Amino acid sequence: MVVKAELEKLGFKPLLVELGEVTLAKNITPEDKIRISFGLNHFGFELLEDKKTQIAEQVKTAIVNLVHYTREPLKINLSAYLSDQLKQEYAGLSGIFSEVENQTIEKYFIAQKIEKAKEMLTYGELTLSEIAYQLNYSSVAHLSAQFKKVTGITPSAYKAGSADSRKTLDEV
Repeated sequence: MVVKAELEKLGFKPLLVELGEVTLAKNITPEDKIRISFGLNHFGFELLEDKKTQIAEQVKTAIVNLVHYTREPLKINLSAYLSDQLKQEYAGLSGIFSEVENQTIEKYFIAQKIEKAKEMLTYGELTLSEIAYQLNYSSVAHLSAQFKKVTGITPSAYKAGSADSRKTLDEV
């Protein structure tokens, strides 16, 4: 909504604004791009013109939406999910993501799941077993091992007093 409002304020007519992509009613000039870039930067957005960077951002957005905004347990095949969401083969998405982000899609997915686990631990409404189930870990031991590998502490130690180590989604 912010992107659409800013574009309209700048005098452009966005036909479509979704998942890192904007379609405008008319072609824009290089000067228009500068104005748009400046206007979006004010709100913390950046204009991505490189196709590979756009794809990597779309992958990140799809993973964040899956992990943080889906209410159902994460019982899903990540490669099939991403291919379906972005209408591209997973192998291509994976290669581009690794090139742009210097990490694999799987590591990014795990990092997001650990951040979600931190959030759930902070709220204290679910047991570790329930959190493991929600995040599609095969066992509490698997979740605990991955949590410790990523954060350096166990989920129990985190819950006992390390709540200040959560990251914002764009820092993961």
